[in-house]
Amino acid sequence: MKALYLSRICDLKTDRRPLELVETEPPQAGSDEIVIEVGACGVCHTELDEIEGRTAPPFFPVIPGHQVVGRVVEKGDAVTEWRLGDRVGVGWIYSACGECPWCRSDRENLCPEFRATGRDAHGGYGEFMKVRGRFAVAVPETFTDGEAAPLLCAGAIGYRSLRLTGLRDGQLLGLTGFGASAHLVLKLVRYIYPRAAVFVFARSERERSFARDLGADWAGDTEAAPPEPLDAIIDTTPAWRPVVAALENLKCGGRLVINAIRKEGTDRNILMDLDYPRHLWMEKEIKSVANVTRRDISELLALAAAVPLKPEIQEYSLDEANAALLELKERRIRGAKVLRIKI
Repeated sequence: MKALYLSRICDLKTDRRPLELVETEPPQAGSDEIVIEVGACGVCHTELDEIEGRTAPPFFPVIPGHQVVGRVVEKGDAVTEWRLGDRVGVGWIYSACGECPWCRSDRENLCPEFRATGRDAHGGYGEFMKVRGRFAVAVPETFTDGEAAPLLCAGAIGYRSLRLTGLRDGQLLGLTGFGASAHLVLKLVRYIYPRAAVFVFARSERERSFARDLGADWAGDTEAAPPEPLDAIIDTTPAWRPVVAALENLKCGGRLVINAIRKEGTDRNILMDLDYPRHLWMEKEIKSVANVTRRDISELLALAAAVPLKPEIQEYSLDEANAALLELKERRIRGAKVLRIKI
């Protein structure tokens, strides 16, 4: 099979082809595993974090990709959840222990043995991948493979972030950054909370225009002041500076939810400018999002099929993955980027 491998940490500013296309043997299913013929795999900012060394280091060489959609072509003897030909998806959660207090309380995303797809195990930047049967999810036929792929991470983590805001209908929500996840959150809010107002903060006019096209009530620069303070803000940016700006834009008792695996760069020193009375006092909160659960993915897919919620996508071939990653790095984004694996 053909697959793209990451074999080292590198800086995309100087190494513009971090992934190597290799011909390799397809995986074989263990007793509790399935093999998936990959139709499409989303391109996520977390891949940039892996390539540039901001996450826990992957094992090398690794096949990245954690927004995987395809069909079951092989299954182990112990697999009862799936039949050959079933359409399934695999998100960031590759596996968890299933026995710790976190797993037993529906918080498997916090499991000490959490393993990430495309980092701790081979992912979907290839023609086939394998996973334990119980960690795959059913994908509704409502979506094409390309449309479904971003829902498995950008959609699911956006859904989890929205739940963590505690937003109620009629309240004011801010979205800082407007890429794959935020544009899906905006569409979700319009369906779940039709009386809520959504304010988008983005550094490029292209992103702000895209947000207005999708129904944002207001769109301004990342550090602009909104028309009024907000009840909650979801930050999807890779930088620190928007965190401080967002805190200043919250109402008393407001909550900032940071939807990012890691933050980039050296501007973490901006936190030294955090002014307690202005940014944090009056019971403002900061909440991080760590990974996703299978429940997040399944619920989001069911909700997306009901809306229907379809992401705006840009498709690339497998051998164009390096170009897609560079565009993501350079913030040339409109919606979500997806690799079309099976033509």
